[in-house]
Amino acid sequence: MSQPFVEFSKLGHVYPDGSVALSDISLRIAQGECVAIIGANGAGKSTLLQHLNGSLLPSSGELRVADLPVNKASLPQIRRSVGMVFQDPDNQLFMPSVLDDVAFGPLNLGWPSAEVAQRARAALEQVAAWHLRDKPPYLLSGGEKKRVAMATVLAMSPDVLAMDEPSSGLDPFARRQLIAQVKDFRHTRILATHDMDMVAELCERSIVLHEGRVAADGPSREIFCDTTLLARCRLEKPLAMQACPVCRVARHGIDDCV
Repeated sequence: MSQPFVEFSKLGHVYPDGSVALSDISLRIAQGECVAIIGANGAGKSTLLQHLNGSLLPSSGELRVADLPVNKASLPQIRRSVGMVFQDPDNQLFMPSVLDDVAFGPLNLGWPSAEVAQRARAALEQVAAWHLRDKPPYLLSGGEKKRVAMATVLAMSPDVLAMDEPSSGLDPFARRQLIAQVKDFRHTRILATHDMDMVAELCERSIVLHEGRVAADGPSREIFCDTTLLARCRLEKPLAMQACPVCRVARHGIDDCV
């Protein structure tokens, strides 16, 4: 692996009620990688992701992004580097109009108004949502909100794109658009998701979390072929790698794990 861009070193997180969410997480993610964080509900995926932009800070250990430690002092720089798309887009859409929301981040960085306008338009066009620019976010559909939330991140030109359950609630067409947009993003991408088929299409590497610890880290194809691991961590192969339930023949006519 090349020089790490994101590095977790023995990171742990304990919530105020004493619940241990993450324990001894050590990971290195190189610049430009597309990595999936997978695991059952409660495994710690969202908690791990929220450390990337300082929404949560470690209880122990350390996280570095571009060799900068993530702490209270570094948060402004970290949040310029890491763009976070939350599972619920209502958590990041709060302005009167879509265009206001997408322009909010660049404006707060003090960029010139002409550049902000250009960035906001480019980001909305990239997610096929420019036509929504004057609509209030609360009138958007769930899929439209997700696209606009992604545009708010893209307008900031982040080095890392972190997404929590990005395909949740999307119809098939919107999901396909999302996959294409993530493919087009040329920097580091980290996706926490239950969508195993999206992982198989986008992510060469998968990190499996189980009860707040790293259970496996390796090529996605190898992880999906480890039936013992999948069963222990309450995961399943992507549908594309499973046999047809009617004829019991592998969908591609071959055993993908041979």
